Amino acid sequence: MKKMLLISNSTNFGEAYLGWCTPLIENFLAKTTVKRILFVPYAGINIGSPKTLTESYDNYEKRVQGVFAALGYEVYSVHHEANPVAAVEQAECIMVGGGNTFHLVYELHRNKLIDPIRQKVENGTPYMGWSAGSNIASPTLCTTNDMPVVQPESFRCLGLIPFQINPHYLDANPEMDKLIKHGGETRQDRLNEYMAVNKTMKVVGLREGCALVADNNRMILRGGRPMIVFEYGKQPFEIAPLSEVNL
Repeated sequence: MKKMLLISNSTNFGEAYLGWCTPLIENFLAKTTVKRILFVPYAGINIGSPKTLTESYDNYEKRVQGVFAALGYEVYSVHHEANPVAAVEQAECIMVGGGNTFHLVYELHRNKLIDPIRQKVENGTPYMGWSAGSNIASPTLCTTNDMPVVQPESFRCLGLIPFQINPHYLDANPEMDKLIKHGGETRQDRLNEYMAVNKTMKVVGLREGCALVADNNRMILRGGRPMIVFEYGKQPFEIAPLSEVNL
């Protein structure tokens, strides 16, 4: 029985980090016995020079710790662990932050964590993720919005859900300015390309300010906006907030 909180985005414009989704996090964790949370920071890349990736992970960990300490939870990061696989196997809860999905998946494969995380969550360990951390609950990373800054061993992800998530889904073709409109592909165009070569896979466009909550063999859409579902050769359809998701 999987327990998952899959959040589209960490921060809404003008709000505190993880501010909009804090009530969802509190409610999700209140239904568990979790006290300590294993954090996976591998999606975080600090672009400030001359920062190292280790420093990036340290900074990411501290930022998340500040949020969760106020909620009464201890957060510790897997990048400090001498044996990351053992850390996953012993975790009370697993939490994966957002950032670059390619880098996240690269590190998960490099540290041999894909299968251990999947097995833990399949066996009931709570899982939380936002942005890239939600994306990797899908079978693959192929519906990420991110640039491939590094080549993972495989595009294979956790496969905790039977469909693909596209976080931060945008409907509109954005305007460059008042006179010139963007003439490139929309998000839906790119997802249509994915489905053209992956015809049996459904894709969920998870708009900002939304999350999927899985518990007791049910998945519910939370947040203030509907999500959109794409299937090859069919018209997209929407699922309203508070509705059960069966895909």
